[in-house]
This record gives sequence, C-alpha cells and structure tokens, in this order.
Amino acid sequence: MWREIAFGFPSAELSDPADEEALILIEERLAQPLPSSLRSLLAETDGINAEYGVEVVWTAERILAENTSLRSNGQLRSLYMPFDPLLFFGDNGGGDQFAFVRTPERDDVFVWDHETDSRNWISPSLESFLRSALGSGGEDWYR
Repeated sequence: MWREIAFGFPSAELSDPADEEALILIEERLAQPLPSSLRSLLAETDGINAEYGVEVVWTAERILAENTSLRSNGQLRSLYMPFDPLLFFGDNGGGDQFAFVRTPERDDVFVWDHETDSRNWISPSLESFLRSALGSGGEDWYR
C-alpha cells in the first residue's frame, strides 16, 4: 500500500524494507509500540524522501536515534516540554519534526516546531500526511 501511494509522486524516493529486528528494537528501547501505520510503512520501505531529499519518513535506525537523543539530552529537557509522549518519525528539512502522540496513543500526525516548542495537529493519519507531504513540492504545506 505505502509503495503504491509514494509511487504516485515522482519526487518520492523509497528504500528496501526495514528489518523486523530494527522495528522491535525501536519498541524495546523507547518502551512504546510503533503506530501500526508506521510499522507497516517501514516494513515496505525503510524511510521515504521527498523533493530536495527531505526525509518525510526517517529510516528505522534514525527514528530510534533521534527519539533516544531527544529524550536523553539534559539540555533539551530543560528547554522544551517532555518528548517522551511523542514518537518522531520525520522532518521538513528545516528543523520542524513530525510525530505521533503515543501517550495517549493516537493515529494523528503532529508537527513539533523547534523554535517555539509548539506541537500542532496536521493530519488525521499517516496516509493523509504522506499524500500532503509528498504533494507539497517542497513547501511547508501544514502552515
């Protein structure tokens, strides 16, 4: 399903599927399940790049690294609201990052503005998010 959606956009770049072990490692290390939509996407392609190489969906390895870093960095913890309820999975290439809320679990996609620490709803689902992000031509469509 995810590959078919992405193939509808000429700028989309896909990868080989993520290993199941990588997905399990994310869930174990972050102590929260991956959203089912993100898990199924990563099982088809380990990340999706859009126009200008923007990583709208990171690789499984980067999802783990970024979330671990945000949650454990003491300096960030003193500057921003807690990141533990969020699961970051991509970015806009300019610093803003896309996330699911995991506490409580939601299927909606939010954007975290790194300058204001705001966390705003932008899409009701990963599918809707992906279609908007890939069809934006590199613009911040969610603003």
